[in-house]
Amino acid sequence: MKLFTRLLTTAFWLLLSLCAGVVLAVVGAGLYFAPGLPDVRQLQNYELQTPLRIYTEDNKLIGEYGEERRMPISYDQIPKPLIDALLAAEDANFYNHPGVDPKGLLRAAVELASSGDIQSGGSTITMQVARNYLLTLDQTFTRKIREILLALQMEQILNKPEILELYVNKIYLGHRSYGVAAAANTYYGKPLADLTLPQYAMIAGLPKAPSSFNPLANPERALIRRNWILYRMRQLGSIDQASYEQAVKAPITASRHVAQSEVDAPYVAEMARAYAVERFGDKAYTDNIRITTTLDSHLQTEARNALVQGLIDYDTRHGWRGPEEKDVPPSLVEAQDRTERQGLEEELSESPEVIQTARQAAQSSEATIEGVDGDVSNWLKVLERTPAYGPLQPAIVTETDGKQMHVLNADGKVITLDWDGLKWARVYHSAKWRGDVPTNAEAIAQRGDLVRILKNGDSWRLSQRPGAEGAIVVLDPQTGAIEALQGGFSFAASKFNRAIQAQRQVGSNFKPFVYLAALQEGGMTAATIINDAPVVMSQYSGDDWRPENAERQFRGPTRLRVGLYTSRNLVTIRVLQSLGLDNALNFLERFGFSRDRLPHGLSLALGSASLTPLEIANAYAVLANGGFQVSPWYIQKVTQGSQNTVVEQANPLVACRDCAPDATQTEVDGEPRRIAPRVVDPDALYILRSILRDVIERGTGRGALSLDRADIVGKTGTTNDQRDAWFSGFNNSLVTTVWVGKDDNTTTAEYGAQAALPIWKAFMGPALKGTPEVVPKAPDDIVQARIDPKTGKRLHDDQSGGISEIFRKDNLPEYQPRGIRPELEDESGSQGTGTFEAIF
Repeated sequence: MKLFTRLLTTAFWLLLSLCAGVVLAVVGAGLYFAPGLPDVRQLQNYELQTPLRIYTEDNKLIGEYGEERRMPISYDQIPKPLIDALLAAEDANFYNHPGVDPKGLLRAAVELASSGDIQSGGSTITMQVARNYLLTLDQTFTRKIREILLALQMEQILNKPEILELYVNKIYLGHRSYGVAAAANTYYGKPLADLTLPQYAMIAGLPKAPSSFNPLANPERALIRRNWILYRMRQLGSIDQASYEQAVKAPITASRHVAQSEVDAPYVAEMARAYAVERFGDKAYTDNIRITTTLDSHLQTEARNALVQGLIDYDTRHGWRGPEEKDVPPSLVEAQDRTERQGLEEELSESPEVIQTARQAAQSSEATIEGVDGDVSNWLKVLERTPAYGPLQPAIVTETDGKQMHVLNADGKVITLDWDGLKWARVYHSAKWRGDVPTNAEAIAQRGDLVRILKNGDSWRLSQRPGAEGAIVVLDPQTGAIEALQGGFSFAASKFNRAIQAQRQVGSNFKPFVYLAALQEGGMTAATIINDAPVVMSQYSGDDWRPENAERQFRGPTRLRVGLYTSRNLVTIRVLQSLGLDNALNFLERFGFSRDRLPHGLSLALGSASLTPLEIANAYAVLANGGFQVSPWYIQKVTQGSQNTVVEQANPLVACRDCAPDATQTEVDGEPRRIAPRVVDPDALYILRSILRDVIERGTGRGALSLDRADIVGKTGTTNDQRDAWFSGFNNSLVTTVWVGKDDNTTTAEYGAQAALPIWKAFMGPALKGTPEVVPKAPDDIVQARIDPKTGKRLHDDQSGGISEIFRKDNLPEYQPRGIRPELEDESGSQGTGTFEAIF
């Protein structure tokens, strides 16, 4: 008996000591972390965020970021079934615990120790509010301790309804929806009060994993999660058996409800968003920031359409790469049988009833479409969650019939693709090789395949996401303002902004700047003769460099004008060699090029520099505006707060051809503007522009003649193995650069004139429609003279033939010596004179 009493006493003191240790540990943790904890009282006056909005220059919305899908509600506005569902899913003991649920934490600790993972979670709703409002989301034990302490404090200051109100307004529920009211609008297009019990349960299932349990992205997993919550609600007495049985059989009714922007400019919208975050931090999303960009809504639409259609045309020329996905199960029942169940262990282990009711709900989601055999509920869900890429709509093949293909689109309509919309789909083998014309529709795709379709007039055709990408940049050359920019085929497909992020070799698109340096700094003229002949140069690697022309032929002595408009590589190399690399680099810095990013070798002449389309467009803007060093910009004005207080206003440097040489300021649209420095001699620039017009009239840019405008000039560019295709061109009012290439830097198998120039034309045609042609007036120092096209020398007035060329009047070539016929020399015996004056 004494032994038992002694053991009992020992156990009591051990237990008391353990409890005291725990209390001391908690108190110690509180004393240690308390000084660094945020003030919980700030939650009593917490203001929810107001979105960042971005507009075009003409006040059309292009993007909203932040809490545009948050619709704050009070506790009284939260439907009771939703409260019950949230508590069943996240914190059944919410109204009873002091902010922390010891059982939940202990269960989470055991799971972590036994499996290395937490399946059931250990955070109460109060702890989640503490984390979402006051702490970061890093996964550390320190943060967990701070979370517990804050939850305990919160329960002393706020009541349960206030805590729950904060929770339902802050939680992230997928698809950029914050708060339950926003989620109701996003997934169901209805006010929160109008939802049904199964819809409340579906929303309550999202906080645990907004992506994995999303009814749009993962309807099969979302069904299991939803029905588990309904099962828990029944177990907790929140709903009765009849309500439970009806709710678990309900089909998925969620669909995407997204507000559309007025102008499709997502790449610029993202640029502005990133700027706002850099400038204002997290307040960018909360303080009613409004950014007005320089985009012109009309030009932006035309630029995007031109690039998208040009890439589709390119892709059509190169063949069919096959369906995006094969053998998609038509029904949700079949899809659920194949679904991955990892992460649903808690839901599936509690009762086999959960998987059974989920299957029943999948069965009740059956959908039929006239003209298609069987249940197509999963096809419709797959199409709904598959984004459109520009004009390319997702569709699933329902049947092939000879030379016809029947497809189901996201609207639930069966569309017939005739042979005219299919026969292009020759099998893609490589960018330079495609197979024969297919014999029938079945050879292209089969039932259950996910494909893309494209509206083509009154009919539809088969399509696919292009294998090449591209970018287009449009600038106002007078100010450098970005008036249109599209950084890829589709922002939904790829957020990589190739217009400002893709550094690609520019090829011959760079040559005009080398030739301009020769005209201004090297004493050359448009008639200077350069030898188009092979060059062999030693390299540090020990290998010889043997550059070639594109067609691997050489033309011998070539005038500088011809060398540029025919894009002769060897001529350009010799021009740079004559000019001197350092002189050229110094000159090129005037166009905004970074010296450190330009090759310090003769390959610079061939465009081996890796630059972005925006950098190239900006350099061409200097050519277009008369030689003024403007810089690209796109943010016109930034306002903040409900009073739209202006916090930033653009004040760019501008070009001014007609201003006095010593003028420092001018007016643009009634606003004073500083004049940009003039960095290019107008005489040399006028000559270069004349040569670039020859690119259009007789060179690689002849395709642009179809625009029937005398005021446009430009230059193509193609890099080694046709990896990059470029065209940059301008008139006085617009500069446009187009790049086409592949993100993996493999060949496009097309030249700039084939891939990029058609896009440039497709944009510039509508962009310049109705605008007057303005050809720059020749500077006073420019004169014309007749020259011998073979020698580049000036002809006397009494010498016949020749061609007209333009020169600076102080840089005319020397005269061609007057020659005589050899037979006349023989008759006269005057072999040593050979001049006109000596003979006559």
